[in-house]
Parts: sequence; structure tokens; C-alpha cells
Amino acid sequence: MRFLLDTEQAEFGRTLDRLLGAADTPDVIRAWSSGDHGPGRALWSRLGETGVFALGVPEAYDGAGFLPVELAVSYVELGRHGVPGPVVETAAAARLLGRLPDVAKEWLPGIASGDVVVSLGVDGSYVLDADSADAVFVVCGDELRLASGHGPLLPSADPARRLYAPTVEGGTLLARGPEVRDAAARAVDLAAFLTAAQSLGVGLSLLHRTVEYATQRAQFGAPIGSFQAVKHRLADALTGLEFARPLVFGAALSMAPGDIAAAKVAAGEASYAAARAALQLHGAIGYTQELDLSLWLRKARPLRDAWGAPAACRARVLAEGVGEGVGG
Repeated sequence: MRFLLDTEQAEFGRTLDRLLGAADTPDVIRAWSSGDHGPGRALWSRLGETGVFALGVPEAYDGAGFLPVELAVSYVELGRHGVPGPVVETAAAARLLGRLPDVAKEWLPGIASGDVVVSLGVDGSYVLDADSADAVFVVCGDELRLASGHGPLLPSADPARRLYAPTVEGGTLLARGPEVRDAAARAVDLAAFLTAAQSLGVGLSLLHRTVEYATQRAQFGAPIGSFQAVKHRLADALTGLEFARPLVFGAALSMAPGDIAAAKVAAGEASYAAARAALQLHGAIGYTQELDLSLWLRKARPLRDAWGAPAACRARVLAEGVGEGVGG
């Protein structure tokens, strides 16, 4: 199935592409990885001005409402350009808080404008970029708390994904009850969906960079891109990404848990396959820190596993399918 964006959606994507293309995101990624958040926060503010973070915030809190297709367009571009920071977690937290009015009014206007950066952990998960976030929200069972701090920086395959264990003890209790659990489930679904869109963007960037390299690198007097084996490898990577794309936008239309899980596993695996092809065709130089490609290579696998590893997503797709079959 082919999904076509309308004129406004397509232009929004092009606007983000131009903005991020002029932002020198490789330098932003390297600074963020080293703990220098200044360039990243400046870029975050510019994204807030374009309305990216307002797309998941209700209109009652200065947002644009919940617009999944526009969110998908945005997060594909964020992945394509490698924007660091808790972009997924901030949107997921907004989804969570939007269902808790007593907490929402304090935080959502700032999230929508891009003035506030937040992160989110659910039931013991690590939190992304707790050192740079203005607030870290933690869901424990049916309680929502504001973390009182965080532990030391943890190892990550992607240095720009700065992982921490949140400190829950002593944190402020913001809400309690079954509505927290329900809101958290919706937030986790949104995080999985946006991670799928982000993965798709990372894979597209990896493929684009590899195609460019294959047309320039010569062996035996000819560009390596002219060799049949290389063409096949690139074609396989493209096929995986193009099969994942309609699943991502199909999930945007339904936001059904099974559709989100299918999009997550397809986009994550396709991006990881594109990363493996990129590394093989570039050779060892592809992983050197001097080459920008390495910044995207490091993202593919962590994003594949974040907010729903492939095995868990496949199990959810099967469970949703069985449920529909029994019900029908």
C-alpha cells in the first residue's frame, strides 16, 4: 500500500529537512555525546519554533492536538538528520501528561513551545538524557513521579544516547491511580511508533550516504556501485526500507498497538540491515569517528531495540492477530 502525504504535510517535511540540513547536525551529535548540550538545546528550540513538539500536545495546552501523521513526518526527518536528545521521550511524556490534567497544565505548554526538555522512564527502564532534561518523569506501577536525580552515565552503543538510571526515592509524587497506568500504556505505544519513524529516517540516511560513496569509490577502474554484488546489497537495503515506510504511516493512521509493533520491528530491522550494508561497503573506514557515517551506524541497533525489541514486537503482532481471529 502506498501512502501519499498531502501538500502541507509534504512541505512540512521539506521545511524540517532544510532546517536540519543547515544545522550541521554531525557537530551537534558529537557535542551532545561529549556532554556539551548547548548546540543541541539551541537546535531543540528551533525545532520547537517549527511546531514539532506541539504536534503531540492537546490544543488546551498550547499544542496542535494529536497529529500522528505529522509526527511521523517529523521523526523520520529527525532520524534522517540524527538529531540527538530525548525527542521520542519528550513526545511520549506529553502523551502521558495530556491524560492527567492536574499535571499537564504545568508542563505541557513549555513542552509544546520547545522551551522544556523532558525524559521518561516506565517501570524500571533507563531514561535517556537525564543529565540534560529539565524534568524526568518516572512511572512505577500506577504512580507517576518526578525523579529526584539520576545515577552515573551508563554505557551505550550510541554515545549520543546518554542512558541513566533515575532516582525515584524522594521524587515528587505527581499522580496515582489506574489512569496513570492507562496513560503510560498510550505513552509507550507512542514512543514505539516514533522510534519506528526515527529508525526509518536513520536507515534512509545510511542508504543515501552509502549510495553516494559507491558512486565515488573506484576499484578495478570502475565505481564499486557498478558491481552487481554491490547493487544487490543496496537494492536489498532499499527494499527493506520501502516496505517499512507504509507500515509506519499505516500505524500513524490507526495507532493500533499491533500496527505500531509491526512498524517498529520492520523499520528497526530495515535500518539495522542498512547499517550493516553501509559498513560492509565502506569497509573499516565507515566506523572511524572522523567519518560522519559512524554517527548514524551507531544509532541503528539501539533504536531497533528501544521501546520494544524485535522479539517483543513480533509477539505483540501475533497476539493482536490471534485476538482478532478469535473475536471474528
